[in-house]
Amino acid sequence: MNDMLIGAIATASIVAALFFLRFWRSTGDRFFLFFALSFFIDGINRLLLAPAAQVTDDAPAYYLIRLVAYGLILFAILDKNRPRGKR
Repeated sequence: MNDMLIGAIATASIVAALFFLRFWRSTGDRFFLFFALSFFIDGINRLLLAPAAQVTDDAPAYYLIRLVAYGLILFAILDKNRPRGKR
């Protein structure tokens, strides 16, 4: 049952990444690109590390990769709300 849930979460993350990638291609806004990268990293992380989840779930690799993914989301939000200079 746990493997099925991990697969569903990974699939949902990759589908969300594809939606954000499509929005980025139509608008050209970096915000959507950062979100797409974040969800793609999260989906791949869950797929690759799922077999090791039964052995140990407190490995630093899980948290470091997720920290990068969530850091991209935070950076996207901060970058979007940053005041722009005059051009």
